[in-house]
Amino acid sequence: MAENSAISWTTHTFNPWMGCTKVSIACAGCYAEALMDTRYGKVSWGAGEDRVRTSAANWRQPLRWNRQAAETGTRPFVFCASLADVFDNEVDPAWRRDLFALIEATPHLVWLLLTKRIGNVLRMTDPGRGNPVLPANAAVGATMANQEEYDRDRMKLWAVKQDRNPLFTFGSFEPLLGLVILDKHAPDWIITGGETHQGQHRARPSHPNWFRGLRDQSAAFGRVYHHKQNGEWAPRGAKSIVFPDAYAAPCIKLTDLGEDDSRFGAGNEPVWMQLIGKKAAGRLLDGVEHNGMPEVAR
Repeated sequence: MAENSAISWTTHTFNPWMGCTKVSIACAGCYAEALMDTRYGKVSWGAGEDRVRTSAANWRQPLRWNRQAAETGTRPFVFCASLADVFDNEVDPAWRRDLFALIEATPHLVWLLLTKRIGNVLRMTDPGRGNPVLPANAAVGATMANQEEYDRDRMKLWAVKQDRNPLFTFGSFEPLLGLVILDKHAPDWIITGGETHQGQHRARPSHPNWFRGLRDQSAAFGRVYHHKQNGEWAPRGAKSIVFPDAYAAPCIKLTDLGEDDSRFGAGNEPVWMQLIGKKAAGRLLDGVEHNGMPEVAR
């Protein structure tokens, strides 16, 4: 699914700069911060820390991808800022203007602007405030790890859809940390995924029913559905898993609403989740690989 990226829902990944501050429950296991700690060491995470712009050579990469797309008649997806946030308050606004100019200069690419700060998008794309207009070939997404974040941010993303006319909107429910009930304001594209280990952070499990719920609701609301991965955990005894030491692996009893807690009453479906690793847990949901991608004109 990915040419230059291991992420199943994109073709390329582009980072205009690096660095961020944790603002969500989903940020606890931030892989970008872990990469800086263990491999790159180019920036420090947190408020007040410098964001670092990437090289001019890196900024020329999307121009090459755009030429290739024009030659092949395709519309590759570009996940922008996997090591940062385009709508970060602490990023120099001039950098965002430069990024938007690059996006406009690559019309054959579909740019995926995923943010944990969806409330900043309208302001930061308001020309009346001296900010650049959202490019026509950009899609806007928000990370929503649980019901609380969905309820808080869905209308902000909906407002972006109504007022800024992105190609489409999308929700990254990864890591999915609870049951989420959608409504008519759900994003156009629903992406789910479990959490993986990053640095010292131990991945949290996702109940299979949480994935199933968003899969089924996506169909009911006419949304596109993509399941990226199950994370490090899987139900104990799952037939699709080949893991000889399964019963020796760490286990957690997970209900629909939380970990090992019967106080929620009837209606929950407790399941023993086992820590078996990302590769063994895989991408299958009830034996099916879900690779839904929004259709865009070529």
